[in-house]
Amino acid sequence: MCIADEVQVGFGRMGEWFWGFEQQNVVPDIVTVAKPFGNGIPLAAVICSDEVASTFENGMEYFNTFGGNPVSCAAGLAMLEVMEKENLQENARTVGMLLRKNLHMLKESSDGKLIGDIRGCGLFIGVEFVTDRKTKKPATLEVSFIASVLLQEHRILTSCDGKHNNVLVIKPPMTFTNDDVHYFVGCLKLTLQKAQADESIQNMKLTPT
Repeated sequence: MCIADEVQVGFGRMGEWFWGFEQQNVVPDIVTVAKPFGNGIPLAAVICSDEVASTFENGMEYFNTFGGNPVSCAAGLAMLEVMEKENLQENARTVGMLLRKNLHMLKESSDGKLIGDIRGCGLFIGVEFVTDRKTKKPATLEVSFIASVLLQEHRILTSCDGKHNNVLVIKPPMTFTNDDVHYFVGCLKLTLQKAQADESIQNMKLTPT
């Protein structure tokens, strides 16, 4: 049984692919989608093969209290229409390429010493931070500081992830523009300068993002 969780990476966010599982060259038995489907309206869906669906015909009644909500369904259809009309998947591909390019440039600059790696595609990117690029020691506290400063001082929402919580996750709106890329990278650069200059960072108690 292969289940593809497309809650975060589905609906064109990967740029090259509409669904994340397409990158892996697999055909899943079940696909789950949620938050982006309704663009803020509560909406989720489970897509499955006939073989999987037939297993529900076992005498047990399946129901969903809000299943088939016409308002949410209309929002989902409208979202799909806007995605196609405004070519947002292609936007994710091209703007995502620019974002990664600028992040790599920042990594190679004197301000990007904490950046260990940049991963992802489209508008789903993870920036790994390390205190030492050779040992790859996780810069966990620094990432928490960076995420907090980006939010508090620049009103930019990111999140921390990874085994050591040292990966800054960047997944902006699908309408992200080239100007937004330059603004974000500029704010990140200022934040990195502050992280490397502020000796009090080691004593700060930050709430994980």
